This record gives sequence, structure tokens and C-alpha cells, in this order.
Amino acid sequence: MSKNGETIVPFQLEDEPEIESEQPPSSKSSFTIEGGDGTNTELRGTNKSSEDFQIPQDERIQETSLSPYQPHPPSLPKPPGMGKGNRNISFEEKTRRRRLQSSQESLTDPAETGSSTDSLREDSTPVLSSALGLKNGQISGGINFDRAARESPPFRDRCSSLPEADKHPSRQSRLVEQQAKPSRIILSPLQPTGAFPPLDYSVASMSLRTTNRIDRDCLDYGKRGLPERLHRNFSDSRLLDTMVADNASVNSMKSNFSALNPIRPKDVRNRSFLEGSVLGSGALLGPEELDRYFPDRHVGIYIATWNMQGEKGLPNNLDDLLLPTDTEFAQDFYIIGVQEGCPDRREWEIRLQETLGPYYVMLYAAAHGVLYLTVFIRRDLIWFCSEVEHATVTTRIISQIKTKGAVGLGFTFFGTSFLFITSHFTSGDSKVYERILDYNKIVEALALPRSLPDTNPYRSIASDVTSRFDEVFWFGDFNFRLSKDRGGVDTILTQHTGKDMGPLLQHDQLCKEMKDGSIFKGFQEAPINFPPTYKFDIGCDVYDTTSKQRTPSYTDRILFRNRQADDIKVVKYTSCSSIKTSDHRPVIGMFQVKIRPGRDNIPLGAGQFDRAVYLEGIRRRITRELKRREAVMKNQSNSTVCSIS
Repeated sequence: MSKNGETIVPFQLEDEPEIESEQPPSSKSSFTIEGGDGTNTELRGTNKSSEDFQIPQDERIQETSLSPYQPHPPSLPKPPGMGKGNRNISFEEKTRRRRLQSSQESLTDPAETGSSTDSLREDSTPVLSSALGLKNGQISGGINFDRAARESPPFRDRCSSLPEADKHPSRQSRLVEQQAKPSRIILSPLQPTGAFPPLDYSVASMSLRTTNRIDRDCLDYGKRGLPERLHRNFSDSRLLDTMVADNASVNSMKSNFSALNPIRPKDVRNRSFLEGSVLGSGALLGPEELDRYFPDRHVGIYIATWNMQGEKGLPNNLDDLLLPTDTEFAQDFYIIGVQEGCPDRREWEIRLQETLGPYYVMLYAAAHGVLYLTVFIRRDLIWFCSEVEHATVTTRIISQIKTKGAVGLGFTFFGTSFLFITSHFTSGDSKVYERILDYNKIVEALALPRSLPDTNPYRSIASDVTSRFDEVFWFGDFNFRLSKDRGGVDTILTQHTGKDMGPLLQHDQLCKEMKDGSIFKGFQEAPINFPPTYKFDIGCDVYDTTSKQRTPSYTDRILFRNRQADDIKVVKYTSCSSIKTSDHRPVIGMFQVKIRPGRDNIPLGAGQFDRAVYLEGIRRRITRELKRREAVMKNQSNSTVCSIS
């Protein structure tokens, strides 16, 4: 019912014959308006095309002055039998179009295209929605009626589901949808607000540097690791937001950012990873692979030697022995030599694995009685190692007693051969000659290498095993003492605490014999700036207080030798004063060693390592971490105090 008391009733269609969808709809339709005085007025409308539909001039003026947010009168949908230019549009679709029109955006530019508008391209032509406006009992616009009117519910029922603003339109009605040209309604493509950031890193063009580094999720990985964003999953939408939104850019991004350098099919055809090429170029151990992993061709070596005094109990924590906090990076190789080792050698190896964690694997382990020698290597470098060989020598008169002697271990890494020897010489303050004999016997009797080719046979000496390898490290308890009484040594230590130990080393037996050339020919030792490592009372930093009053001495040493001058650079040489379970203090050394490319004519280790030790060590490491976290949470819960007043 309108404001004048007039009631709108459903229209009645005249009986007309069935019309095919290809033919234009019927031209006549009628409906009745019931006035407030009881009189009925029958009105007839004539269907007209959108081109014939005209709007009076005065109502056009009102149309332009009205707010786009005023309520709109309801309009009937186009019948399904109309031509291709018109479609049956729901009320929600018309409401969406009104919002698009009121936003005053350019939606009819045929030159604009975009993939985001595909869902709107079906609406190829805007339809003219006829509006019914009643003003003082007059019809302000023509209405098109056809077969859809017969199939549609009554007009009153349709209005009952409309919003209040559409049920009771204003008397100053207006035309809701303008007569428009047939065009494609599309959305404007989104334009970027600024230039896209450049891709700073490309792993495909960057060498995978592993020397002096551990995995990126480790705490001491350092600043030279890859940025954190390369660690993300590359399917992450946050990374895709920084890329140009087209398929070519996304595919390019996925192919460039790879954790491994690409391998060309030609390279796979030309070589086998087990036998390889005999040429220096293209070999697995050749210069290309070496430069890829070690651009400066230096590898980090960490050596630790410790006389454990045969103690059954191991330290609770070996971090200070292998992972000192004052070093920036972990090393590529860890070589640990033990004299008078604990009875359970397997337990010792598992404890080492537990300390180094999943980043390292035990490449090889050898023993001679209570002499243990263990080599750990970064897990991603095991493919460039040859098979490992070891040999042992006893220096006792009775060979069955294996407390004194040596164990040696040799292998080739790329094109550089390494020899590691740990030994325990004869003890006693005055037995210098016996210790020299021990050295000579080991040098002559240590049968290495056996199957590994000599990288430089022209410089090898048959009677000296140390001359048959490029880089040699010899460490252990050499038992050389200070030729000075206990009182004099204590006085020098008091005066030179934390300073140069030159005054003490003037009395060192090993330094004197090396200077004379009677032992360790061609070997060097880094400067010593730490106090003597023998002999301590167990559990404290006090030297021997027993009745023997043994003189403090530098019995534990690390020496090195190289074929080429300056191949070995000393990074650190010190003792580990925090481990006090023995009367000896461990001695550690860090070195940078130059390596050279090799050829694939050596027996490769092919990734061999001790899997059982690895799995058990990692299991213990996880268990220890879980217990630590549980203890922290328990302490936090116990520290909470509630007071009730």
C-alpha cells in the first residue's frame, strides 16, 4: 500500500499463446491498482526494447540529484527466454552491481583485462532492469511483462522477501540501472605499489661452503651462513608475496633456490661416483668439487689428547673438551687420542658422538690396548674420504702388554693424505733415551700406507712413516719432563701465571731433544702459553701433593709436520682445565690445513661410518635434552609461591 492509500495487487496476464524462446515476447501486459476509495484502475504496459525506453526530462534531473544510497524500488528479473544480450539475474547479483556502480570504479573499459576477472566475464552485457515507480497514482516508467511473469511468484510475495528499503520505495522514484551499451564487465588489474625487491641470493650460483661451518640450525653457525629466509619452505606464501605474480617468475624462483647445486646429465654420464675419472678434471675428488666445498682450499682440524688414567667414570659433560665456547666455528674433523683409556671403549665412542651430535659421524676408530684413536668428520664430507687404514706398534719388551706404544691412522681427503698418531712413551724423569727409542721404533714399524697410493712418492722415505703422508699430526703422552726441581718450577709458575711459559720451557726435555734433532725430525709445535698438564691431584687444580712430589711437566703434546711449507696453520693450542677426573689435563689444538685436489684412482670410503654409534649417541642426546627440559619446568613450578592473607 502506498502513502495515498493505494494498494498494489498482483498483476494478471492476459491469455496468450505459447511463445518460443527464439521469438520476441508478447507486447501487452496489464495489472490493476486498487485505490483507497475502492476503485480499481487497470493499467496496460507495452513491452519495448531497451533502445525505445525513454526517461522524462524532469525525472532525469531528479535522477542526477538523488543520492546513490537512497532505497531503490524492486525490479523484476528478465525472463529466461530473452536473447543472448540479457540474462536472468538474481537479486543478490543486482545488489552487487549497485555497489560496484556506487563505488564509481571504471568497470566497463574493454581494454582492461586480468586473470582475476574471469569469474565476471560471463556477465557480458548489463541488463536494463525496469523499475516500477508510483507517484500520485501515476506510472513513471514502462514495464516489460512476458512469460516469466506467469512462471514467477506473485509480486506481493516477492516483495515480502526484500529489505525494508525496497519494500517501501520513496515517492521520488528513480531509475536504478541506466541503459548501458553491451560490454564486458571486468575488474581492473591490481597494480603493484612499488618495485619488487631483488633476489639477493641464488644458491645455484653460490658455492656451498662447508669448511669451518656446521648446519645452519646450529647456534654457532656464524654470520657467513645463508639468510634465514632461505631456510623457509619455498612454497610459503610469504615468500611468494615478494615475487611477481606470474607463472614464469614463480617457476624461475623454484629452480634457482635449491639446497644442492644442479648436476648436468653430461657430468653424470662422464663419471662414476665409486670409480670416477682418472683425469684431474671432472673427477669426484677433482678441483671442481674441491672448490665447491672449500673455496679457499683449507680444512679445519681439531685434535685432543688426554691421559685418562684408566678411570672408569667419565666426565658428565665433554663439551669443554670438544666444543670450547671461545671458538667461533666448529671444525671439519675431530681427532681424539686417549692414553690409559677407560675400560669400556665403546662407551667412550658413544659419549663422543653424543657430544658432537648429529652433525658429525664417526669415520673410524682404532685401538691398541688402552690407546684409543677416534676420527669424527662432518657428515656431508664422508664422500670425499678414502678408505681408512690403521696400524699399531708396541714399545714394551713383552708385546702382549699394550700400555705403551702407538696407534696410527691414515686416509686421503680429496688429494691430500693425512696421518694421525697417538702414542704413550716410557715414563720416568730420567728416561729420555728410552723415549727416543720408542719414537724410532714407531717411525720404522708403523706399516702405513698399505693400499692407499702415495701422493708424492719421490719425497717418501722407507724407514720413516711420517715422510709418506702430506700432513702428519703426532700427539699423546710423550712423558718428557722438566729438568728442574719442584721448588724451582713452583716459583716460576707463581711468577708467570697466565703469561709466556718460556722460562719453564727452557728446562723442557722435549724442546731440547727436538732442537738437537734426535727426535721428531721435521716436526713443529705451536707456542705453549698454558701451565704444565701433569701431575694434578684428582678433582682440583693443585699439583702433586703426595710424598713423591712429582715435578709439574708438559707431558701431553701435539706436534705436526707437512711436506709443503706453511700447509698447516695453528689456530689454537691450549689445555682444558675444566676436566679434572684424571691427573692429566687434556690438551687441544685447532689447525687450518691446506688441501689439494686429487684423482679418483684411490679406494673411496663411499660414505662409510659407524651407524650403530651414531644412532645410540643421538638417542642419548635427545634423552638428555628431554630430561633437562623436564627439570627446568619442574624447577619453575616449584619456584611459584602462593600466599593467602
